[in-house]
Amino acid sequence: MPDKTTEAEAVHRALRRLNARAWGVSLGLLFGLGLMSATLFLVIKGGPNVGQHLALLGTYFPGYRVSVAGAFIGFVYAFVLGYAVGRLIGVVYNRLAR
Repeated sequence: MPDKTTEAEAVHRALRRLNARAWGVSLGLLFGLGLMSATLFLVIKGGPNVGQHLALLGTYFPGYRVSVAGAFIGFVYAFVLGYAVGRLIGVVYNRLAR
């Protein structure tokens, strides 16, 4: 019969670990959908100078503009960035939690 303290330690150790891929996907979707919805909101809102501040992201995300097509391009860029940040959080946390 296994020792209860050993079993409890194994459960705690398993629960302490984060799934880095899940963090990457969730933050990627959060970043991507956030940028996409902000872009589409500004496109629908319209006006003479649509999204002048958000358009500055085109400096870092080549091809991104405040337009419907730019919303999808921005989604991809923001998803990749969010995935990298989420993965980094998961890896760093798991190394520190050892």
